[in-house]
Amino acid sequence: VGVVGNERLRVLSIWELDFGDLPPGTSRIATEKVKHDLDYQQRRGIKQGPAKDLSPEVCSRIVKIVKRVCRILELDGYARIDFRLSADNVPYFIEANPNPEIAKSEEFASAAAHDGLRYADLLNRILALGLRRAGSAGA
Repeated sequence: VGVVGNERLRVLSIWELDFGDLPPGTSRIATEKVKHDLDYQQRRGIKQGPAKDLSPEVCSRIVKIVKRVCRILELDGYARIDFRLSADNVPYFIEANPNPEIAKSEEFASAAAHDGLRYADLLNRILALGLRRAGSAGA
């Protein structure tokens, strides 16, 4: 789940990695191949996009955890907080990435675009947040 902000956090749409039809016994882990091999993604039906079928309660819980993790770890500017969702829809925090890929084709920028934040505006926002933080550090 992407997040942008310093003191005031904007949590982006909850984005999911659908592992499609991986062969039996294959671990459902976001490996380099799963994330970046377009041929493999196409063959296996691996897709990324807005999370489907999440209840408002689960979405609210995820957003609260994202904000809490960012505050506890003192993350600012932008970050991605990764979760696993159990079979009974309990979100488990697995990783905080303080420097996720922000290429236009990656999930962070895709989630921002889905929320109406154009790519150029996303980059400008991240830069402005960094400059603001640097300015306040020198004060």
